[in-house]
Amino acid sequence: MTSLTPLLVVCAGLLGLAIGSFLNVVAYRVPAGIPLTRESRCPKCDTAIAARHNVPVIGWLALRGKCAHCGAPISTRYPLVEAFTGVAFAAVAWFFLAAFPDTPWARMPIALALVVIAYLYFAAISIVLTLIDLDTHRLPNAIVLPSYPIAIVLLTLAALFSADWPALLRAGIGMAILYAFYFLLRLIRPGGMGGGDVKLAGIVGLFLGWIGWGALAVGAFFAFVYGGVFGIALMIARRARRKTAIPFGPWMILGAWTGVFAGESIGSAYLSLYTGS
Repeated sequence: MTSLTPLLVVCAGLLGLAIGSFLNVVAYRVPAGIPLTRESRCPKCDTAIAARHNVPVIGWLALRGKCAHCGAPISTRYPLVEAFTGVAFAAVAWFFLAAFPDTPWARMPIALALVVIAYLYFAAISIVLTLIDLDTHRLPNAIVLPSYPIAIVLLTLAALFSADWPALLRAGIGMAILYAFYFLLRLIRPGGMGGGDVKLAGIVGLFLGWIGWGALAVGAFFAFVYGGVFGIALMIARRARRKTAIPFGPWMILGAWTGVFAGESIGSAYLSLYTGS
């Protein structure tokens, strides 16, 4: 960490607030097939929303959660997503600026910046894909598929500037392993795993593999832990049965971020039980 770290974390948080506003738009319009370039409008009266009312969180508070034209309520989801994205961006920036002092890419400022940008991007798609999957039980190709070239380019450039080719190789192997694993699960039980989950698995494996094998293993494992606990809770509450389909994307994503933030520590602690070190 440097003296600039607090400033960079604050800047990341402010960027996250703005991105969160955009993610709300994406989560609503992509499944509905509405162009992202269209101006924001009230879903009730179709009146264009003024720019001053589009300021993240503050705009919603200023309007007291109601449309300025017709008074229709505006969902609290909008400011919550904006605020959560701001916090998430700040947390990701702080973590990557502080947690990897001994890695080649963290010692090279340009490479570090590229890695931070890559994981901020991963945070953004994690949030929007979670919202869409919970709403529609879909993980749109329009978001998932472009994430492959974006992530690969950013991490390849980071490896190029830092000469950290082992990290890039792990990322590629992680992408292949998780994609193949989910693909096999879909073949074995077609109704139990969606095609979107398979495609997302490759992205998750790419980002986890870059960090380390522990992150990859923990992230993949905890996705099923979280999904299983959620499914059991629904059955106990009588809101689902054994064959009820539940969106798995959010649990893949939650598992992935568990692997990012704690995977290496959990993996090392687990291995120490057997090595005695």
